[in-house]
Amino acid sequence: MEDSTAVSEKLGPRQFDLDRCVHCGLCLNACPTYRELGLEMDSPRGRVYQMVQIAGGAPITPSYVEHIELCLACRGCESACPSGVQYGRMVEDARAEIESRVHRGPLARWVRRFVFMRLLQSRAALSVAGTMLYLYEICGLKALVRALGFMRLLGRLGDLEPLTPSADPPFFFSQIGRTFPPQGERRHRVAFMAGCIANISFARLNEATVRVLQRNGCEVVVPAGQGCCGALHLHSGLRGEARKLACRNIDAVLGGGFDAIITNAAGCGSTLKEYGELLDDDPEYAVKARQFAGLMRDITEFLASIELNRNMRAVNSTVTYQDSCHLAHGQKVRGAPRKLLAAIPGLKFQEMRGADLCCGSAGVYNVVQNRMSMQILGRKMETVNATGADIIATANPGCMLQLQAGVRLHGKRQRVMHVVELLDLAYKGMR
Repeated sequence: MEDSTAVSEKLGPRQFDLDRCVHCGLCLNACPTYRELGLEMDSPRGRVYQMVQIAGGAPITPSYVEHIELCLACRGCESACPSGVQYGRMVEDARAEIESRVHRGPLARWVRRFVFMRLLQSRAALSVAGTMLYLYEICGLKALVRALGFMRLLGRLGDLEPLTPSADPPFFFSQIGRTFPPQGERRHRVAFMAGCIANISFARLNEATVRVLQRNGCEVVVPAGQGCCGALHLHSGLRGEARKLACRNIDAVLGGGFDAIITNAAGCGSTLKEYGELLDDDPEYAVKARQFAGLMRDITEFLASIELNRNMRAVNSTVTYQDSCHLAHGQKVRGAPRKLLAAIPGLKFQEMRGADLCCGSAGVYNVVQNRMSMQILGRKMETVNATGADIIATANPGCMLQLQAGVRLHGKRQRVMHVVELLDLAYKGMR
């Protein structure tokens, strides 16, 4: 499938990014694939070495594509790197170069075109898909298929079944374009980015996000013209399409007089905050993209920065927290979610070992690299179970889906919740 990146754009990692890596190896233990495989070529240092060879004129081989695509782009190596290597940007650039130079088979091209160009960008298509998924669940077919083990007969396709999201009607699409008043005095005016798949599978999370913002004196606008943020496109090498989606969101949101632009999806937020970089060479959008990025805040980051409404009831549970990679490593936000959890009465917090190691979700990684994703998830669940927590909190819908699968496969009946859902639970029933 052809990407819509301009022909004049230089693809591949930039030389100054490649030159930053001094090959010290401090990134190795932070890399999930290296921890699993112990192979240099599947470490950040090894992948950078391969990128250098390609930049020097070496051909793009199937082996190179395999090693780059096996990377989760979790950016854990960035937190470990003493040289400030922008590895996340480099692997995205490497995938864009692969996408422009490697010919995929007809089925792969069709699937990618349908998912990235049609499904994720169409409210109607997502609503139809969500309705079909909901009917599949409520008629009992999903439970029957799981009980009888039919999916095991489908091989690799059946392995994806535990990761299938649930539909969550009524879908949040009906709320896009609305403005929600604050409870009490207005202290902030914010825009809420509702996402794409989240409107189908995490509609209740989006509603909880709006309620918590209202509880904290926010007038919440859900801008009408917004859409998919482009994060999945960018991670999959479709840089040009991601730029188009970025421009669309900037047009829809910027200029609304907002104090902040809010997202509850850490994976989306990382890309939304990097619109300035994504469009830095666009004469029309470069300045606007930087302004947009400057207003972007994760919901936990925003709430931790204001005077939080502490009129809450007790939530008597033991909670552990799984850092979303793109919140901890991409956005460098670690303390805010923990600060919010500490503010909830009755909640007992139990830190897990390796909380910032990837759970294996990584956008569509758990679909396209399912085997490795499940290995990483198994390790993660060992550390989760060791905490004895009955609730696993996180800050990203993709992580929630992955951890829910982990609970079904390896867990102890824990409940998986977004940090903002715990806040919403604490606010319920309070004046």
